[in-house]
Amino acid sequence: MRALITGITGFAGSHLAEYLLAEQPDVEVFGLYRWRSRMENIEHLRSKVTLLECDLRDYTSVHAALAASRPDYIFHLAAQSFVPSSWTAPNETLTTNVSGQTNLFEAIRALGLDPVVQIACSSEEYGLVHKDEVPIKETNPLRPLSPYAVSKVAQDYLAYQYFMSYGLKAIRTRGFNHTGPRRGHVFVTSNFCSQVAAIELGLQEPVIRVGNLDALRDFTDVRDMVRAYWLAVTKGTPGEVYNIATGHGIVIREMLDRIIAMAKVEVKVEVDPARLRPSDVEILIGDSSKFRADTGWEPRVPFEQTLTDLLNYWRQTLKARHGL
Repeated sequence: MRALITGITGFAGSHLAEYLLAEQPDVEVFGLYRWRSRMENIEHLRSKVTLLECDLRDYTSVHAALAASRPDYIFHLAAQSFVPSSWTAPNETLTTNVSGQTNLFEAIRALGLDPVVQIACSSEEYGLVHKDEVPIKETNPLRPLSPYAVSKVAQDYLAYQYFMSYGLKAIRTRGFNHTGPRRGHVFVTSNFCSQVAAIELGLQEPVIRVGNLDALRDFTDVRDMVRAYWLAVTKGTPGEVYNIATGHGIVIREMLDRIIAMAKVEVKVEVDPARLRPSDVEILIGDSSKFRADTGWEPRVPFEQTLTDLLNYWRQTLKARHGL
């Protein structure tokens, strides 16, 4: 069996590759990367996977990569995935996420392939959620509040359309917030942990700069999330959409307090206006009962362990980066 991971050099992609190599030894792992991709997340895996250079926005390169890999499973994780960047570059976000997926689907059709394709959609699609709509089911209205969320709605519905029109075996997973080691520093949990680590090492003054601390989020450990991706393609139903979430929310302020409690130094907290968004999603808590019923998935990693591992990751990374 062959599995192709788009975005293998990224956060979730690298963890998925690790999972497949460790837990699914019969699966040959292929991954797409761009010439300018940062490779540190998969440096320890490079001898165990087959990397194919490809830009999803270029149909010719997508066709060539699929022709070379001919996968049984495709995990489509590559995307412009940082919500604030979608405000400053909305067209690039839409082009990368929507056109990239269209090229992938058209190449599958042109080559006559029949893979199961997992599309990594997002809880951000739900956008404006009313308090009486929590926990959020897959049937909840989609009210996107950012260009990124709009792009994910498009990816979601495009996958459904190709399933209905062409029988493409697409499975859509609406992943709620996920975090853990190797999470990009621009994302909230990772940003807080990286700031604490920098303060501990004397690289930053003892002030943590923050944005909106009142949002309520449902965090899943990335290692639980990528295991869910595998279960989606092996036990999920093509054409369906699934929430992946713990079902438990935490206010960002409380999450920050937990990280500060693990710090080895005293810190202050200051709001940075530059970190506030034009509009923010206030509540995201997911109901993943449909996915659990179909696949048997349950989250395994406690959130405290996730934060501990993430903080230790930044301590080690910053020490190595600065030769400390």
